[in-house]
Amino acid sequence: MKIEEVFRTINQMKVDHVIERYAVGGAVAATFYLEPVSTLDVDIFIELHTATGSLLVSLDPIFGYLRERGYKMEGEHIVISGWPVQFVPPTSPLIEQALNHATEVDVEGATVSIFTAEHLAAIALQTGRAKDKARLLQFLESRTLEMTQFEKIVKRHGLTEKWQRFQQQFLRDPTS
Repeated sequence: MKIEEVFRTINQMKVDHVIERYAVGGAVAATFYLEPVSTLDVDIFIELHTATGSLLVSLDPIFGYLRERGYKMEGEHIVISGWPVQFVPPTSPLIEQALNHATEVDVEGATVSIFTAEHLAAIALQTGRAKDKARLLQFLESRTLEMTQFEKIVKRHGLTEKWQRFQQQFLRDPTS
């Protein structure tokens, strides 16, 4: 189970024009900035376009391409080199911005596009599940975030009130 094989496959899909732009998000992307955490899948955010003459977006070209190469479906995932991979279209302006501002890293010779730390933290804030709050705390405690940039993203996407509540709940000094 080598994750670099996943990235090589995704990059080949880009070369073969199956996908145009992608970025890794979620827990796998966070591991480029934070201590590794257990995760069950790889989230690949992709730019999708409707087929000519259609109003619908389809993942069939992606899944067809991968099935032709011997990869198997498991639920909403396709398994690549032992890793369940989920292809996710941007579901909010924040995720669209994260895709547009993704950065590149090297993984065993494969160039991989990943969400920035600031976008991952803002997405965690927006999503707000317990594991997302824990991830946001990890980002803050590791001092990985460029706070000015993070706060610009928070403001741009209407998350200021959520950020203030998060700070009150998790970051206030208990002695004050």
